[in-house]
Amino acid sequence: QVQLVESGGGLVQAGGSLRLSCAASGRSFSTARMGWFCQAPGKEREFVAAISWSGGRTYYADSVKGRFTIFRDNAKNTVHLQMNSLKPEDTAVYYCAARTVGAGDYNYWGQGTQVTVSS
Repeated sequence: QVQLVESGGGLVQAGGSLRLSCAASGRSFSTARMGWFCQAPGKEREFVAAISWSGGRTYYADSVKGRFTIFRDNAKNTVHLQMNSLKPEDTAVYYCAARTVGAGDYNYWGQGTQVTVSS
């Protein structure tokens, strides 16, 4: 069982930065692949970034490569998304997700945090 709580969302001007954080509870966190997803109004949820359990591998959507960085701290049960050079089209609710060992897909989700980028 993994519980996820996101924080760090807010309103920022275009070109600015935000750091999203996801605090996890449960022993499965340190072996889980973690991901960030976003959902804009009227759109489907889409992949943003992911990180392997060790932090050694990271994956990004093309739209955020070079601007966003995902990293984790297994000692603190946290995963973060550093978002730089934000654009209005990054506006969305951002969700933290965990895919535990043996799961075929992300099987735990946080409640989401709103990111709004003004032009």
